[in-house]
Amino acid sequence: MKKLINDPREAVREMLEGLADMSPDLVLLNDENVVVRDGIPASGNRNVAVISGGGSGHEPAHAGFVGEGMLTAAVVGDVFTSPSVDAVYAAIAAAAGPAGVLLVVKNYTGDRLNFALAAELARQDGIPAEIVVVADDAALRDTVEPARRRGIAGTILVHKIAGAAAERGMPLADVARVARAAADDVVTMGIGLGACTVPTAGKPSFTLGEDEIEFGLGIHGEKGVRRAPIQKSDAIVEAILETLLTELGPRASAGVALLVNGLGATTPMELTIVARRALAVLRARGIKVERGWTGNFMTALEMPGCSLSLLPLDAERRELLDAASKAPAWPGPGIVADARKTRQAPRPTIDAEQETLEPGPISDVLKSVVLAVAGALEEAETELTDLDSRAGDGDLGASMERGARALRALPPAAFATPESLLVAMANTLRRAIAGSSGPFYATALMRAARRLSGRAAPTADEWAAALAEAVQSVADIGGAKPGDRTMLDALSAAVAGWERASAEGRSPREAWDAAAAAARAGALETASMRPRLGRASYLGERAIGVPDGGAVAVAIWMEAIANALPRETA
Repeated sequence: MKKLINDPREAVREMLEGLADMSPDLVLLNDENVVVRDGIPASGNRNVAVISGGGSGHEPAHAGFVGEGMLTAAVVGDVFTSPSVDAVYAAIAAAAGPAGVLLVVKNYTGDRLNFALAAELARQDGIPAEIVVVADDAALRDTVEPARRRGIAGTILVHKIAGAAAERGMPLADVARVARAAADDVVTMGIGLGACTVPTAGKPSFTLGEDEIEFGLGIHGEKGVRRAPIQKSDAIVEAILETLLTELGPRASAGVALLVNGLGATTPMELTIVARRALAVLRARGIKVERGWTGNFMTALEMPGCSLSLLPLDAERRELLDAASKAPAWPGPGIVADARKTRQAPRPTIDAEQETLEPGPISDVLKSVVLAVAGALEEAETELTDLDSRAGDGDLGASMERGARALRALPPAAFATPESLLVAMANTLRRAIAGSSGPFYATALMRAARRLSGRAAPTADEWAAALAEAVQSVADIGGAKPGDRTMLDALSAAVAGWERASAEGRSPREAWDAAAAAARAGALETASMRPRLGRASYLGERAIGVPDGGAVAVAIWMEAIANALPRETA
């Protein structure tokens, strides 16, 4: 188990202390794991208090939703363990007054018992108390009766509606009415890609195969309703929505709120991909998504996975969801556009004459060389990904493969002359290749194109000069020099290899071979170099032993060029 904690037994308290330290509008009770909104009026002047809670491990729920317009207090138990009756009562006594308290409880036995008993104690002290139980887990629709379903992420929407109603000064009966109606209507279903580890247990709660996922799991590290092979995100979203929409029936027709909730280890990238498909499916079915949120709202420690919640909307619910809240974890109104807004990206103007150029004397050779380069980079994707993963961010192989695909798509007119080809390649690769490689290659190709302007069939010396100027441009814009462990080590070696071969009186074809061999040697030498630029520089000595991926990529395409050239061609 690897977690940034001290003593597992003190993790919950220390987490709440950190939250209180970072949130000036929150107060932590000394003797209980209870977070209360700061600045609560004197007892007789208080609005209805809205209190929720449960076991910890669901952060930011529940304490992150304490704040004006949402919860008045949150009660936090040990990880995945219901808080005690005394803790719930302490929250009620600290936050509620004669106007009463609404307790929003997820449908778990411990939570229901402890919150219910605390409510009885509060009533005995003259504080009116109502309880709303959330049981939104639609994955259990074929397993248990509705009253026995689990409460999961849809609870957050109930928090928001109840908190906004209380903030308006509505009486307890009305706050309970809107919260109970929302709890009855909201439906949720989750999927897990793996398990989580409870700090005091020290090991995952279950195991999944590399190609397996759990459908319909809860928020306590438990298994789901069924296990299935991993699928693409779109297919998973469609399966979840099929269950949710079947459960809602005609209630969804007036519009819904959508909550895409991460379970702890799922990235914002993945959650927004999920949201994208959910919006598309719902719109295709004629269901208007009027409000939507993505992020971590109710998690299960570091579990990878997500849940989708749908809440049918009416005018009152829209207003309550839109009402302002200062709760630190609430993201805001969640307005969703009726459709995705797009516009055409501006592009640099490309000389129209290039589109009508006729083939030149070496057009066939140029095309065969480009296709050879594309094929070599495609074959090397795995190798380059591995190298870049060991000393970088791992995207080089995919970037080079995208570049290869872009080269294959060049129009026939691009191969008319060396200049037209180099310009077309520069424009293509700067769009296709991510990170720093794209600009480096585009700049080098543009510099070489200018050097070969007007040359339909350049001489060997002209090709050599173009290569040298291209390599110099990489050094100019990147600031690297040979020995810095970059692509420049292979490029500079290639230029030097060409110059040596020419000085020895070798043929132009042999000079290309020499340049390619020197590029490979230069790339291999980077394995012994301490990186001074790029992401690998952050690794320092740890990068030594692995050749630079960018330099190896240079060697690969240099060798492809040399192998593709006819014997009589310079």
